[in-house]
Amino acid sequence: MCAQTARRLRRPDLPSHTPPEVPADFGRTPTGTATTQAALGRALLDLTRVAPEVARRVITVSPDVSSSTNLGGWVNKVGVWAAHERTDWFADDAETILHWRERPTGQHIELGIAETNLVGLLGELGATWSRWGQPLFPIGVLYDPFVERALEPWSFGIYAGGQSILVGTPSGVSLAPEGGAHQSITTPSIGIEQPGCIAYEPAFAIDTEWCLLACLARLGRPGGSSAYLRLSTRPVSQKLAAVPADPAVRERRRRHAVAGAYRIRQPDNPQVTIAAMGAVVPEALAAAERLDEIGVPADVVCVTSPGLLFRALRARQGQEQGEAWILGQALPADRAAPLVTVLDGHPHTLAFLATINRVPHTALGVTQFGQSGTAEELYRHHGIHADSIIHAALDLAG
Repeated sequence: MCAQTARRLRRPDLPSHTPPEVPADFGRTPTGTATTQAALGRALLDLTRVAPEVARRVITVSPDVSSSTNLGGWVNKVGVWAAHERTDWFADDAETILHWRERPTGQHIELGIAETNLVGLLGELGATWSRWGQPLFPIGVLYDPFVERALEPWSFGIYAGGQSILVGTPSGVSLAPEGGAHQSITTPSIGIEQPGCIAYEPAFAIDTEWCLLACLARLGRPGGSSAYLRLSTRPVSQKLAAVPADPAVRERRRRHAVAGAYRIRQPDNPQVTIAAMGAVVPEALAAAERLDEIGVPADVVCVTSPGLLFRALRARQGQEQGEAWILGQALPADRAAPLVTVLDGHPHTLAFLATINRVPHTALGVTQFGQSGTAEELYRHHGIHADSIIHAALDLAG
């Protein structure tokens, strides 16, 4: 009986398909003012032009937030999945921006306000590479505060071999007017603590593209991993990214961004280091400029992934596998100085960075429920604006 049951349950061996090669860089440099959330939608559209074989395997899933998370252009391009083609009752409306074309070839799935169902579907879509021999690249997009609501089933999906990308946006108190209901505080911890997952919180559009492409390249394969991107709706001048024009130096910047951090400002003889992540990197750069004016030169390190840096630190200690080399590039011992860390999230997220070179440290971040106001007002309220960074730096350097 057992042998009969085993034969009945045994799945036939299926030919496995190697995922198409994902480009590492689109080769363009974003200009003007942009948000990392908008950069996600732009990157998906670029993917359809630069790497159509990759784009054809991308499936996006969202809980009733397709347009508010900047997936509108992607949805217009690839359509919405449905078992049978359905009539688009608004097709003749010239003022309609989002075209909801439902058809069997669609690559976007809308689940309504049901985050748990969304991550359950992500787990199944992310396991097709091992169960059916056909790798897919599933990307789930939801408001960042609700990542915690969906974390347990997503974690189970990862444990079962499902490889997917979860995008939490908008995040932090940078979504200032909407108050505590939509402002996330502790989600950066997920990126450090979730097994089988690599997390990024980019500051600039170019970093978002690089990190997204790196995440896609890890999907649908043995030894791959899931990813979590924490994005923002805060408009940021892309000039601040100072993307190198030289191709070799640009590639070096990309490798560092994907590995967890890069130095974006490095004066001679720094007296303090500011390590910032995500939406508050402009505050860190503004603080460094003002510190320089009063004779306190400051390095600025743009952190893209605290989780990868933590793994790198543990790799240096012989505790696990990781790319320890990034620590010497982002926070080299010969430039070690008192450290200020700052992010739009809980300050403990980056506190461990001080142990890399064993320097004095002040951690800035958000520890209370969000208030309503402008981003500047909330940054000041929570002590993550440029003045707070300057005060912390002077206390350490003095």
